[in-house]
Amino acid sequence: MANRKYIVGNWKMNGLRAQLSDIAAIAAIAANNEGADVGICPPATLIAAAAEANPGFAIGAQDCHFAESGAHTGCLSAAMLKEAGATYSILGHSERRADQQEGDAEVKAKAEAVHATDMGAIICVGETEEERDAGQAIEIVTIQLARSFPSGASADWLTIAYEPVWAIGTGRVPAASDVEEMHAAIRVKLGELMGQGSDDVRILYGGSMNGGNAAELLAIPNVDGGLVGGASLTAAKFGPIIEAAASS
Repeated sequence: MANRKYIVGNWKMNGLRAQLSDIAAIAAIAANNEGADVGICPPATLIAAAAEANPGFAIGAQDCHFAESGAHTGCLSAAMLKEAGATYSILGHSERRADQQEGDAEVKAKAEAVHATDMGAIICVGETEEERDAGQAIEIVTIQLARSFPSGASADWLTIAYEPVWAIGTGRVPAASDVEEMHAAIRVKLGELMGQGSDDVRILYGGSMNGGNAAELLAIPNVDGGLVGGASLTAAKFGPIIEAAASS
C-alpha cells in the first residue's frame, strides 16, 4: 500500500533559541501542505521551547538512553524527553553508531525504552562506502535492521530510515535504482521480522535529500519520506522538500 509521506528534519548539533523562528516558518509551509506529515528533531536544548510553540507538527529527539534513570551523566531518558515535549526519537543514527560506537543491541534497547514511554521511534540503518563497494550493502543493512529491531514493533510507532552513510552531508546521492533496491530489501526484511502490518511501516530515505532531488527520490517505490539533515535547518531549503512530499 502507499503510505502517507513523512518528512523529518534532523537538526543535529545546530540551533539556538534564535532559530525557533525557522521552526515557525517551516510550520507555515507545513500548514499549507497537509498532504504530508512533517517533524523536526532539534537539539535537546530546544525541544521544550519548540514544542511549547505548538508548530502544528511533532517535535522529536535525536537520541535517548535506554535506561529509565541512573548514573548516566549527560544522557537523557525517554521519559525526560517526553516530558520536554518530544513525541518520538531518532535512534541509531549513523553518526552515533560511528562517533559513540553504538551497536545494534543498544539501538534495540533504546527503541524498546521509547515505546515503553509511548513515544515513536525512527531506527536508522545504512552502509559505508567501503561496504557498498564490496557488494555487501544489502547484507549489512538487513542484518543491522534485524539486530536493531525492537520487540512488539508496529507501524503506529516504528519508522525505519535508510542512510547510505557515504551520502550523508556530502551531496552524493545513490542512483534511483540503488535506492529502490535497498528499500525493497528493507521491506522484505520487515515482512520477515513482523509479518502482518509490515507494509504499513514507513521507510524514509536519509542521504542528501534536498529540494532539487526530493520529488525524484519520493517517487521511488517504498520510499515513504525523508530524514533530512542540513536542508531542514531553514524554511527556504526545507520547504521545497515538504511541498514535494505533499504532492507525491
